Amino acid sequence: MNGAWLGWALAVAAVAAGYVGYGWKGVALAFTVAFFWLLLQFNQSLRVLRIASARPVGMVPNAVMLNARLNKGMRLPQVLKLTRSLGRRVADEPETWAWADEGGDEVEVQLAHGRITHWELKRKPAEPAVAGTPGT
Repeated sequence: MNGAWLGWALAVAAVAAGYVGYGWKGVALAFTVAFFWLLLQFNQSLRVLRIASARPVGMVPNAVMLNARLNKGMRLPQVLKLTRSLGRRVADEPETWAWADEGGDEVEVQLAHGRITHWELKRKPAEPAVAGTPGT
């Protein structure tokens, strides 16, 4: 059972319990609590988007660290919390977003129904050493 159905089931159960226990006053309390919970969720989403919008699109401090922290099934808002940046759209089908670091490494994330299905770290090839410089 996914989280959305569970949340709605709990809201319906709260309304029913409120009615059984306290009549219409209990129903009003249950609706108030459910509405407050929805406001908290909305506020959290806006906070994540506000933080992400303050940084350059598709940029992260370290793409390798982002790659290590991603998990299959994560939701896009969770990814935005990790990156603190809005992603750069790469493709529409499948829905693909990318984040890169200043070194040129990039993480491409594929989503289906707002959840990560696949991601890939693309490393920038190392520049060849110039002959005659120390370390060659």
